[in-house]
Amino acid sequence: MSNKTTVGELIAAFLEQCGVRTTFGVISIHNMPILDAINSRGKIRYVGARGEAGAVNMADGLARVSGGLGVAFTSTGTAAGNAAGAMVEALTAGTSLLHITGQIETEYLDKDLAYIHEAPDQLSMLSSISKAAYRVRTAEAALPTIREAVRVAQTAPSGPVSVEIPIDIQATEIEWPADLSAPHVTTLTHDSQRVVQLADALARATRPLLWLGGGTRHARAAVERLVALGFGVVTSVQGRGILPEDHAATLGAFNVHASVESFYKTCDAVLVVGSRLRGNETLKYKLALPQPLYRVDADALADNRGYRNELFVHGDSAAVLEELATLLEGRLKVDPEFAADLAAAREIAVADVGKGLGPYKRLVDALQRSVGTDYNWVRDVTISNSTWGNRLLQIFTPRAGVHALGGGIGQGMQMAIGAALAETAAKTVCLVGDGGLMVNVGELATAVQENANVMIVLMNDQCYGVIRNIQDAQYGGRRCFVDLHQPDFAQFCESLKLTHYRIRSLDDADEVIREGLAKTGPVLVEVDMLSVGSFATAFAGPPVKEQEPEHA
Repeated sequence: MSNKTTVGELIAAFLEQCGVRTTFGVISIHNMPILDAINSRGKIRYVGARGEAGAVNMADGLARVSGGLGVAFTSTGTAAGNAAGAMVEALTAGTSLLHITGQIETEYLDKDLAYIHEAPDQLSMLSSISKAAYRVRTAEAALPTIREAVRVAQTAPSGPVSVEIPIDIQATEIEWPADLSAPHVTTLTHDSQRVVQLADALARATRPLLWLGGGTRHARAAVERLVALGFGVVTSVQGRGILPEDHAATLGAFNVHASVESFYKTCDAVLVVGSRLRGNETLKYKLALPQPLYRVDADALADNRGYRNELFVHGDSAAVLEELATLLEGRLKVDPEFAADLAAAREIAVADVGKGLGPYKRLVDALQRSVGTDYNWVRDVTISNSTWGNRLLQIFTPRAGVHALGGGIGQGMQMAIGAALAETAAKTVCLVGDGGLMVNVGELATAVQENANVMIVLMNDQCYGVIRNIQDAQYGGRRCFVDLHQPDFAQFCESLKLTHYRIRSLDDADEVIREGLAKTGPVLVEVDMLSVGSFATAFAGPPVKEQEPEHA
């Protein structure tokens, strides 16, 4: 019996050891040795996307809801370039993702021969859109390189890592290694003395608040301990569901509303954990956050980033918060009015958002009544997401919320397919606009082919709505280049054998949503916004800080 295998099969076998069960990609001559091995071994599901951007977005969505490693395969040159936007999104979101791309034969590589499929200095391009990027230079280096790539991708602060493998190396035969094990991913340690200092500082607070970001999604138990001691919670959009959003102690992601900013002024400490405090969630860093501000983060560069902090603890959020909760047991004396004030601030924010939705508040209510608590909520960049999808529809688990964090249009539907194909019983619900859907509309065929259990809610106003509103607000109402010719989605879906519903009146919303959620496999629910009508308040881009009036 031969003890030899190809590098392609070695990579497939190693991914199995890393717990990878589903991968995504576009098959080409420059990744066939690996994909042929995946097929032959039969232990990993391969999902063929219609484009490389879609494949990486799908791997991103799967990784976010599962907490595992997303894996995507592309070809070299143009194909690797096609994945760039999706890689930037994964980098922005800190997704643990492995992007394996081909490369031309080593004999011709980097010789400026205009060899077909070679992109000049592809590795530099990959480095700019990845947490790290590597090239496999010999067959013997293939396993160590891939193992290190997986380790780096999964080490906090996590992110996507690219590896390019020349096609001749993929096909090279080598000896089976003695050790195929997954890498050892270490949890960041921290200085316990700094946690003692943090506890001493917070013990003086009577109205303490936690601001939770995506880096805290694995820390629910520790967060719940601190909440039980009296802390209130507010989250970034990426941190939603760490504390269930129906919990009395959380403001959810209503983090920039006027009532909430007023509430911040009554707090006497805020601990920011695992959050970048992004510009569009802090009114471009002008949101008046509580003071003093303390911070815990796995990224050492988060110290004083965006906002100055009184004390910074570099470490794993779950470990630090567990230690902090133990140190604060029996020491906090929380203002008895704090919880009621927090609840009132949230109630005002929720009501304000609801008023701005006009008729679409009925759609939100219908969704909330039907989805239950066990579902994935995936959103693209669209007016509906900015106004209500990012905040109003409640989610209940730390990994249920997925959205286009980097603001790129046209990525939500693909991320929803990946989320739906993760090993979870949760139904995936996806919110998209017609402009975003059409960017990669071909991936609807992937959803049908793979029988992805996703309900896509398509908000169709036949234009780039937010751009139109900005033109109205800032460009004298001069509307240009925003109207979109769209297909008849009923006919389009019929051609794909994709179940389609059209809502022309929100009187039908409850029935259609219940029926759509009850089906197994992909469903598209089109909301005809031209028939339903307009939002009560026009959304014209992220909110900005109003200038304080000058006093004489």
